[in-house]
Amino acid sequence: MDADNVTLSKRILSIDILRGLVMIIMALDHTRDFFQISAMTADPLNPETTTGMLFLTRWITHFCAPTFVFLSGLSAYLSAQHKTATQASKFLLKRGLWLILVEIIVITLGLTFNPLYNFIILQVIWAIGWSMVFLALVTRISPKSVLIIGLILVFGHNLFNLFPAPADPSSGLILKVFFTASGTVVPISGNHLVGVFYAILPWTGIMFLGYALGAWYKKGYAAERRQRNLLFLGLFSICMFIVLRLINVYGDPAPRKEYHDFFKNVLAFFNVSKYPPSLQYTAMTLGPAILFLTFTENLNNWFTRITAVYGAIPFFYYILHFYLLHTLLILAFFVTGYTSKDIVQIPFWFRPAPFGFGLPIVYLIWFCVVAALYLPCRWFKRYKENHRQWWLRYV
Repeated sequence: MDADNVTLSKRILSIDILRGLVMIIMALDHTRDFFQISAMTADPLNPETTTGMLFLTRWITHFCAPTFVFLSGLSAYLSAQHKTATQASKFLLKRGLWLILVEIIVITLGLTFNPLYNFIILQVIWAIGWSMVFLALVTRISPKSVLIIGLILVFGHNLFNLFPAPADPSSGLILKVFFTASGTVVPISGNHLVGVFYAILPWTGIMFLGYALGAWYKKGYAAERRQRNLLFLGLFSICMFIVLRLINVYGDPAPRKEYHDFFKNVLAFFNVSKYPPSLQYTAMTLGPAILFLTFTENLNNWFTRITAVYGAIPFFYYILHFYLLHTLLILAFFVTGYTSKDIVQIPFWFRPAPFGFGLPIVYLIWFCVVAALYLPCRWFKRYKENHRQWWLRYV
């Protein structure tokens, strides 16, 4: 999320560029979910059944959530520089609770178009919201502990994969929600379900690391030193991923499979677990993201200016793109011959399992959606720069 009350002249362009780029790529994954023909019936990352292009289409979007969460922590640090410790903590707490509410009410509706909320979906905004709540508490107790706790969570949460799940259902559910959820569906009534797809604390660890790295962007911190630190950290993260992946002992709940096929082995090497974000997944994605920050700090061209628009108002874009995609899905649903009897589906209304198109159509829809949102995003970005209403801090 973008730093509160930071004017355009004080914004850090490299952060907006990176955040905008991952927001654009993120829309590709959601477009695939809605429109790709096998999205509901096959795993695009399964080396045994996927194609190279389908694997790449899904794999490239792995960079979005961890980068988004990491930058949310970094931006929280930058925002706190303009507030007292108490003000910063209260804002994070309120912002976090607000995001949790928005995930349940606004984003779930955009995803499902089910006004009865039969299936509530808890994903990245849910995880960011709770992470902000925890960040608000930890910074009030001891700001220096943010880095330590972040490292423990990121490096240590895969230890739970080494032990059997608790036999007690309540303890098992708590463990899933906070540490190990990979698609936990919890019934709350006869016809209402909650899907917990983002275990909270592994993502909290990523946000805490982003917050700790924010000190490198403080006013007066030498740019050369920051770039040197970012370069080292990014390369270290990538090397750690490669070493852990080759050792194949710790850092991912699903050990790497080996095939009698070079291409499948390449795919398997990069097929790490996102739900929850394993240590290998986090190292694989954040390493290049941090390197990107290193090399774009002084970059300014037409492409970076466009991506920075999306990156400056990510929450606004995030909500809009779901509603636009689902509206287009309804049009495609009826154009392809489906009728009202096919509307009700779980989890997404208007999305029958056999429905869909090939990847070229998916990419065309993705491009059109991102392009269509550019002008609204540019307008809202300018509106935020020139207005100071309290509610703008939450959008």
